[in-house]
Amino acid sequence: MPTSPCTLMKESRKDFIIRHIRRIDAQDPTPMLSKHAKMGNNPFAFYRGTAQLFYADLQRNSLNLPSALDALPLTCITGDCHLSNFGFVTEEGSHGDSVIFTPNDFDDACVGFAHWDILRFLISLPLAAEFCNGIVGDRYSHPNNGSVKPVISDQQVAEGMSLFLKTYSETCASLIDNPQLRHSAIDQIPEDTKLHKLFRKAKSRAAGGTDFVTKSALAKAIYMAEDGLAFIPDTDKFSTLAPYYYREVEYAFAPFMDDKIIDIVSRNNAGTGSVNMARFYFLVGPAKPHNQESFSRCHIVEVKQQRAAAPLYYFNDLSPINRLNPAHLTARCQRKMERRPDLLLDEALWQSTHYLVRSRHHARVGVAPEDVAMGRKNVNGGFAAFTQLCAKALATAHARGNRRSDRFEQKICEILPAHVDALTDSAVLYARQVLEDYQLFTEALNSKGLDESNDDEK
Repeated sequence: MPTSPCTLMKESRKDFIIRHIRRIDAQDPTPMLSKHAKMGNNPFAFYRGTAQLFYADLQRNSLNLPSALDALPLTCITGDCHLSNFGFVTEEGSHGDSVIFTPNDFDDACVGFAHWDILRFLISLPLAAEFCNGIVGDRYSHPNNGSVKPVISDQQVAEGMSLFLKTYSETCASLIDNPQLRHSAIDQIPEDTKLHKLFRKAKSRAAGGTDFVTKSALAKAIYMAEDGLAFIPDTDKFSTLAPYYYREVEYAFAPFMDDKIIDIVSRNNAGTGSVNMARFYFLVGPAKPHNQESFSRCHIVEVKQQRAAAPLYYFNDLSPINRLNPAHLTARCQRKMERRPDLLLDEALWQSTHYLVRSRHHARVGVAPEDVAMGRKNVNGGFAAFTQLCAKALATAHARGNRRSDRFEQKICEILPAHVDALTDSAVLYARQVLEDYQLFTEALNSKGLDESNDDEK
């Protein structure tokens, strides 16, 4: 449970950060942990890997949000909303070929307040701009260091925040007027934006696309062995399972698959937020596909140990639904928030641990800060268009949490527009806090790295 207020008063911000990182990652900041090394690269990556800090600060009222927002009805939320948790995926997991733009990460999904997702997204915008400025100024490591591409200005960030909130409210109003829009999705992207390039990339990697057999998630993970398809073994991404363990894993999860299991590997170092969580990839499909048509029937299924959603340690009594086991809760929320959910989405109990079962999209293409916050097209309207798309996608996903009424949409239209300035002000202030927290984190990281180096010398 959260530490008492008395303890928090005596605790430095650096110790606060380390304590909450230790709670999730089971160790203090260290460059020896892949997740922490990624977080140390830049403030945006740090923000992605520390959702618990955001909720810890919310729980102790450090973000100064208007109390009126607490009158919003609870709904299903993503729980870790930021600009890189939107992107392009195929609907119905790897079973559909329709590419849409949507929230794409539900690992921290739960029943909560929509303005938590909204605020986390808004905070990510100035952090994205800071990261891109750091690329140009050689302050953060990136392949494009020293780029002369323009970066969105502080004014454009502020305008993007306001536009996001305006579009979110307008989307809810349109859902009141036409409830059938809940069954719509964003499947077209303006051609004059940088985002359209990512859209084309995703479409080309879907089954039947021009790059499916060479660049899809499936194609990049497997190879043709002597006896058929198999995962590329023993790489940074995959580890081979011992035969006895392979058999145990296969037996436990075979009932959740929809075709023959061809191969199984352990997935290594996946995601900025995950660590110490077992994760397996299953190659599923016909035993020996030898052409493009049969190859398209193969797909990858991920079986991932699931931890509790980030908000729930700090807000554990919002809804009885949140008492579901973590995998069940994730699957439930994702099914509600998506138009056409993954056909394999499920939860399983194995060795007293809860696992989430889901497809790996063939055409999953994410959005990085540099995709939307730097470059001529983004400075000249692309960034603003991106915030509108995110607002529309998020509002629709939130509204799907209750399809029996428009109470959620009504309350959004009644409450949210009056607090645009308060939300944007809170987002800007907290983004500054994240930058300070990042500096404290890197200090702890460097100190630990120095200690471990000295230990090695001894």
